[in-house]
Amino acid sequence: MFRTFTLTLACVLLNSYAFAQSKVWSTDVAPIIYNHCASCHKSGGIAPFALMNYSNAFANATSMLADVKSGKMPPWPPDPKYSRLAHERLLSSAEINTIENWVNNGAKEGDPALAPPQPIFSNKGDLPGTPDLIAKIPAYTSTASTNDVYQCFVLPSGTTVDKYITAFEAVPGNRGIVHHVLVFADTTGICRHLDSLTPEPGYVNFGGVGTNKAIMLGGWVPGGAPVQSPLGFGIRLPKHADIVLQIHYPKGTSGQTDSTEVHFFFSPTSTGIRNLSIQPALNYVTNIDSPLFIPANTTRTFTEHLVVPPIDISLLGIAPHMHLIGKNIRSWGVTPAGDTQRYIRVNNWDFHWQGFYSFRNLIKVPANSDLYASAYYDNTIGNLDNPSSPPKDVSGGEQTTDEMMLVYFVFTPYMPGDENIKIDSTTPVGITPLNYYRGFQLFDPYPDPANQLLAVKYYSESNTEGMINLVSTDGRVMHTIKKGMMQQGYTAEYYNVADIPTGIYILSVNIAGGMLTKKVIIKH
Repeated sequence: MFRTFTLTLACVLLNSYAFAQSKVWSTDVAPIIYNHCASCHKSGGIAPFALMNYSNAFANATSMLADVKSGKMPPWPPDPKYSRLAHERLLSSAEINTIENWVNNGAKEGDPALAPPQPIFSNKGDLPGTPDLIAKIPAYTSTASTNDVYQCFVLPSGTTVDKYITAFEAVPGNRGIVHHVLVFADTTGICRHLDSLTPEPGYVNFGGVGTNKAIMLGGWVPGGAPVQSPLGFGIRLPKHADIVLQIHYPKGTSGQTDSTEVHFFFSPTSTGIRNLSIQPALNYVTNIDSPLFIPANTTRTFTEHLVVPPIDISLLGIAPHMHLIGKNIRSWGVTPAGDTQRYIRVNNWDFHWQGFYSFRNLIKVPANSDLYASAYYDNTIGNLDNPSSPPKDVSGGEQTTDEMMLVYFVFTPYMPGDENIKIDSTTPVGITPLNYYRGFQLFDPYPDPANQLLAVKYYSESNTEGMINLVSTDGRVMHTIKKGMMQQGYTAEYYNVADIPTGIYILSVNIAGGMLTKKVIIKH
């Protein structure tokens, strides 16, 4: 009898433990999705489906798990095993395990009252303040029916003197059809001439903007952070330059209208501003080991090499660029002392997910260092991205069926201490400034008014000591809800307030960075 009871109790405890360990949407999965995925997976976003609520997530749970386990999502082409870059769109192993646990245990909702608030994304951009220049395209109706379209728009800057860009961001007019935006400056009038040859707003060009004399300013992809230079740095925008935007509209968006704009912020002075250059220092024109030519039905690997001039430089960022038969690319440097600097490696090149990447810290590259890039191309029928079927000979060029091998570097002459300048100071595991929730945030408690139980909800970007108090309007601490370590991530817990008299109170969270408060009404 006693043994039967013991076994039964053990089974109950084990089942209770397993249930307790099962992750749920409201408190475990929703914070991950809102932080890392919602900027694309929202109504009207570039992703094919939304993940803004439980029903969305439940319907796509299986594919969601497959994509995060394979590393397909969130999209982050650089290999973190090769080099760690700034603002990585990566899930930590704990976050992936949480999603796996949730899916494998029935993808339960949990208590919906404990879920964090849904993100609200601004249609006016993420950078604070008023832009110094807004470059907005005329209303454009996408023609991308069965193929992607890369439309270039030429917009006069109107500047009469050189300006230094300290930050910019693209604000899509139609987030559901804008896949990426590349930003250039043109002082030659070539792009303006190309634009005049076509009746529609802008002109189509696949690889770049139709001239290698245009000055690259940077790029934007959905879910990416705005381009911001460290304090004291800027990208020079020449006076009277045309701003040229190359916007990628995916196939299937034909008939939809867009009016994307780019917001530029300038340094108030040019005095003391260090100019950032963005140049394809490694390229298939001047420093490749053999002409960029890949015969039909062959694969080839190319190497580019450049010796840095006799001046120390500081690297801030990098952007590799190929077309459709490129499969992988990496770039590195070797100093005169023989030290290897790893810059970037993309193992599975995808033209549709290229981007600009910043280093976590500025990297000092000593004078006379060697810069390298190596890239592999597959011009066979086995390459599903091959634009020609059957395959055709491919050479370097601007057209869709041509190829490129470029590595853009963002750099400036070195100054002592540059290597200590941080671009991203967060822990490189996926908790980055790209999170929708940032720093420490206290959310509205639930319910309002409360009677028996009060749900307290907050997000912390890191483990931090703190205290949560329920305070009367005259400043008396009525109840200390929590004291001690506030765990990294999203937390939502119920607390009993049945003994607190009816009235209006303040929910106060005290942490090292200050105090946050929310009003609470208790009514019995």
